[in-house]
Amino acid sequence: MSVTVRVPAKVNVQLAVGAARADGFHDLANVFLAVGLHDEVTVTPADELRITCSGPDSDQVPLDRTNLAARAAIALAGRRGLDPAVHVHITKDIPVAGGMAGGSADGAGALVACDALWGADASREELLDICAELGSDVPFSLVGGAALGTGRGEKLRTLEVGATFHWVFAMAGRGLSTPAVFREFDRLAQGRDVPEPVVSQELLDALAKGDPDALAAAVSNDLQPAALSLFPELAGTLAAGRSAGALAALVSGSGPTTAFLARDAGSAAKVAAALGASGTCRTVRTAAGPVPGATVVAGA
Repeated sequence: MSVTVRVPAKVNVQLAVGAARADGFHDLANVFLAVGLHDEVTVTPADELRITCSGPDSDQVPLDRTNLAARAAIALAGRRGLDPAVHVHITKDIPVAGGMAGGSADGAGALVACDALWGADASREELLDICAELGSDVPFSLVGGAALGTGRGEKLRTLEVGATFHWVFAMAGRGLSTPAVFREFDRLAQGRDVPEPVVSQELLDALAKGDPDALAAAVSNDLQPAALSLFPELAGTLAAGRSAGALAALVSGSGPTTAFLARDAGSAAKVAAALGASGTCRTVRTAAGPVPGATVVAGA
């Protein structure tokens, strides 16, 4: 018997970042949108906890207990007095180290899959509590749709979205470490006051109305200067997407994936084709959102 869970990537349509806290984290106003690039996580009973992975760039995924999928299985098993003896297989389609929460998605997927496999009957609140322990983006991977994340991003408020938004994602030739991007943010912020992070009401209104032009005018990412400082070549990718007709162009989360908002599916295809021919990125994908969070698609 096995259980398979499908879990989506995310794009941050707003990422407002406050000053570093005493615990090293940053307060955020983080507006997440789940998009239709998915990993699938399959758990099967085994003699011991084991992680395997297949798909694009799967050789970059850690297969030890640092993997968030392994940590999720251990966390739930610990709460139920169980041995986390499962084989967790991750089928990757979300870019690895791309700022689209692929690792967080795998953690949420493994948690939901183990809960179903073991009949643990964890409540939504308990699952979200475990997700928050695992990482700042993991709760949203469980919830999906669109949400405002506050605190370090783990406290979620579901948002209304009035239409489907169409995106193009350009994958870079190498990854970026999220902690390194936050360290660069702190370095660039030295000597100036960093304001408290506040969500944009214009952005929330644009999401609720389903208005791509209004959303394009409101998207923002406070980590983008830090990502560009560490990876200057991303500026060329952003420029290529804008030249191709994207309504907005921004670094996705901590990067290095860049995200381009398009007016509709046809426009997204044109932007993707232009980016693919631009020589400024490794691969290009299109996706639309919002989509649901972690969902059981096979098994229990």
